[in-house]
Amino acid sequence: MLIIFFGIMIGIGIYCKKHSTNVDGFVLGGRSVGPWLTAFAYGTSYFSAVVFVGYAGQFGWKYGIAATWAGIGNALIGSLMAWAILGRRTRVMTQHLDSATMPQFFSKRFDSNGLKLAASAIIFIFLIPYTASLYNGLSRLFGMAFNIDYGVCVIVMAIITAIYVIAGGYMATAINDFIQGLIMIVGIIAVIAAVLKGQGGFMEALSRLGQVSDPEVSNIPGVFNSFLGPDPKNLLGVVILTSLGTWGLPQMVQKFYAIKSEKAINKGMIISTVFALIVAGGCYFLGGFGRLFSSRVDVATEGFDAIIPVMLSDLSPFLISVVVILVLSASMSTLSSLVLTSSSTLTLDFIKGNLVKKMDEKRQLLTIRLLIVVFILISVVLALIQYNSSVTFIAQLMGISWGALAGAFLAPFLYGLYWKKTTKAAVWVSFLFSTVVMLCNIFFPQYFPALLRTPINAGVFCMLAGLILVPAVSLFTKKPDGAHIQQVFSCYDRTVTVSVTDSIGESKEV
Repeated sequence: MLIIFFGIMIGIGIYCKKHSTNVDGFVLGGRSVGPWLTAFAYGTSYFSAVVFVGYAGQFGWKYGIAATWAGIGNALIGSLMAWAILGRRTRVMTQHLDSATMPQFFSKRFDSNGLKLAASAIIFIFLIPYTASLYNGLSRLFGMAFNIDYGVCVIVMAIITAIYVIAGGYMATAINDFIQGLIMIVGIIAVIAAVLKGQGGFMEALSRLGQVSDPEVSNIPGVFNSFLGPDPKNLLGVVILTSLGTWGLPQMVQKFYAIKSEKAINKGMIISTVFALIVAGGCYFLGGFGRLFSSRVDVATEGFDAIIPVMLSDLSPFLISVVVILVLSASMSTLSSLVLTSSSTLTLDFIKGNLVKKMDEKRQLLTIRLLIVVFILISVVLALIQYNSSVTFIAQLMGISWGALAGAFLAPFLYGLYWKKTTKAAVWVSFLFSTVVMLCNIFFPQYFPALLRTPINAGVFCMLAGLILVPAVSLFTKKPDGAHIQQVFSCYDRTVTVSVTDSIGESKEV
């Protein structure tokens, strides 16, 4: 099954080579990608092995069945509302401004090359460690299924991903994401059914979960199968970070740049929401039953990543193979999206015009492809260092990257699409505030209030603070140039002129 899976991925990459002969085709698929491919590309970039193995195990253990709220939030806020609020305006304005990346959008929307360079730096710093984290969920699963060395698994996955992304660019990534998404849907449904069947069925498993107690978490009986779980406050933080955070992540937002039409956006919104409800809802729902396996896993010594593999270890060989391909699909789809975002951003926004003044299209494509190799190599090295040593800094930076990226970009991007009075200074404040806060959260967590000492809650704080800071700073800083703003927003206000004969009853042209 793995050989067939890898063969299909590479074959699609070679097939899509014809779509990647220029920068627009390689990075955005020529802005002609349909709703199904875009929706699945969005969903598979959203949910990686980090969610299936790490988050599902950790939050399912902490909050019980209530962890499912995180999956529901991902579907309604991270998918439905994101598409409804950002989809059309992002597609229209980015094409109007001729921007292929998020830093290019900030540069052209706010007429500032400095913002483009700063956004590129933030993406480079925080996306690479996040990329490395994608390999983490594979180690225990491959060890459980095949007893294959983790390093071999990481290297093979990286090579396969590099081949199809370098060959086919965004279109190959989108088509492979569609196939990988189908595998994720079928896989998660099959795994949930099998695990619950092994626990005597849904009602029996739910009843047994209600009998689990943990004095360190709560003294309330039945708290792990309750509606809101033992800690609703911190659960809300998880829901907001993993749902609202997607609005500011460049690898997610850039999916809207490439979609074909407005009709495709409306259809893609529904497809993406259903996908998120099944995959994310299913992952967190499955993780919610993790405490039923507490006798077989020692969270204190093995960590939360051990929970899901233990839950799956009793499955049939066929289902285990499905799970392995499911997690591979989740990891490879997100990895391809991240390295394409990182390499295109660094090439188009940092190297072109700054380090290399004159850079033709052929050279841009070559640089993007070379950087894909570089970024994948860096992620592999980081993953192997973390796995083979006691280095914890990398893991901390991985956990904090989502909050830093979303905190820095969400508010400037959202207000930039909708509010003409958003100023360049307000964007700078958002960039600096979130990156400084999240970096301080790594090195000096003891100086933060108890509620904000976790990267999750600190990330939520940065996102919400940005939504307040950007309009507040915009009101007291230099207003943007009126002519530039008029030109930027003209894409939303096209005037259509018709002749008098086509406008019966009117005395002048409309």
